Amino acid sequence: MKGYTNKKNTKVNILVFGDLMLDTYLWGNCSRISPEAPVQIIDVKKETNLIGGAGNVANNLISLGASVDLLSVVGDCEVARSLIDLIKKSGIGHNKIIKSSKRQTSKKTRVISSQQQVLRFDSESSENIDKVFEDKLFNMLLRSIDDYDIVVISDYAKGVCTKSLTQRVINICNERNLKVLIDPKGTDYSKYKNAYLLTPNARELSEATNIALNDESKIEEALKEIKKQCNLDIAMVTLSEKGIGVIDNGFKIFPTHSREVFDVTGAGDTVISAIAYALALDYKINAAIKFANLAASIVVGKIGASTASFNEILEYETAFHLTSSFSNVKTNVEIVKIVADLKLRDKKIVFTNGCFDILHSGHLSYLEKAKEFGDILIVGVNSDQSVKKLKGKKRPIINEKERAFLIAGLEVVDYVVIFNEETPLRLIESIKPNTLVKGSDYQNQTIVGSEIVQEVQLVDFVTGKSSSNIIRKILEDV
Repeated sequence: MKGYTNKKNTKVNILVFGDLMLDTYLWGNCSRISPEAPVQIIDVKKETNLIGGAGNVANNLISLGASVDLLSVVGDCEVARSLIDLIKKSGIGHNKIIKSSKRQTSKKTRVISSQQQVLRFDSESSENIDKVFEDKLFNMLLRSIDDYDIVVISDYAKGVCTKSLTQRVINICNERNLKVLIDPKGTDYSKYKNAYLLTPNARELSEATNIALNDESKIEEALKEIKKQCNLDIAMVTLSEKGIGVIDNGFKIFPTHSREVFDVTGAGDTVISAIAYALALDYKINAAIKFANLAASIVVGKIGASTASFNEILEYETAFHLTSSFSNVKTNVEIVKIVADLKLRDKKIVFTNGCFDILHSGHLSYLEKAKEFGDILIVGVNSDQSVKKLKGKKRPIINEKERAFLIAGLEVVDYVVIFNEETPLRLIESIKPNTLVKGSDYQNQTIVGSEIVQEVQLVDFVTGKSSSNIIRKILEDV
């Protein structure tokens, strides 16, 4: 696979089973110390509520483009009502969330001052759910298990993921050849036996194996131990800024690509979400881990339990030069999703198109000028079929895949889309760019797609530079 982010045009369905909680953030500033005690006085300006726990895993998956259902138990309380309302608004399936009057829904409140967390206080129930609720959850899973491509268990040790229920879920999924990925808690990992993969952090893995992870040899030893204990297909550990360690056929550490770390809240949720999403799309484990590393690198650069969208990962990957030109060549379906995300982040989209049969300096000059009109440059490249209609049966000289690859490799170009029609009208209608760029030879002519965009910009060509002239000269010299 060329590039980690060559997403297939497939909608994946994922079930997330685990503990739900409401993450509340109180945002403010501190300008004085309390006269009552040596503590900061925070002047709270804003309150934010987010979906936490297993819900944050689900939210990450939604951001990546998956369809997600939650399976859990919450209290019958105001916190639960606020939480479920947020879940509904996020587009996460909530019909498998059961309310219990015996439980208090977990709520974690964090106080943020000057972009730093200064305090957290929790209110919750952490005792195990009883057998009646275990059976209800399991029966819900049983009725819909064939709807899912993968199952994620997000255990926050708040009582939903009991040992008996966790084992029942793993066993039924194994019977259906359904991978189970688990973010574990506690020291008794026997409850996770026979899962496909666990994602403990370094401290959790050390406590579960009684092995101090002092160096890479000890990390490898601990991973081998947990793989054997739990009969896992894959053993892995998140190593904070060092990356992710994994044992599949052999041991390897995949380094992280973080620029700055502001808040590690929810980073583990992001890792397991990204791996689950990638595996559901049939990525191999190494590619899935690289993809997860990129997602986590984005999230730790944000404040609070955050998510990373698929397009953010694409941009981050490109910024680190971790991608090949092939990964920037998109289908029509892919580019529509990417552009929708870019527009939500107020990016100005520029579109131009051409055959680009033999790439030359005139093309580069033209594309550099086109990029100046916005933030993201998308280039439509005529397919071989459409080039023949426009230029004749002997063209193109270079096939469509190679032409697209060469254009995608240019620093000024963000994405390339191959289109089959003689004009890019359907493509322009799909992405609705802000700006359409054409050559100055279109002056006083009707420009296809001009009625769809906000503006049309005409760019002068470099005199004497064209693919046709180059081909003509080559033929003359033969």
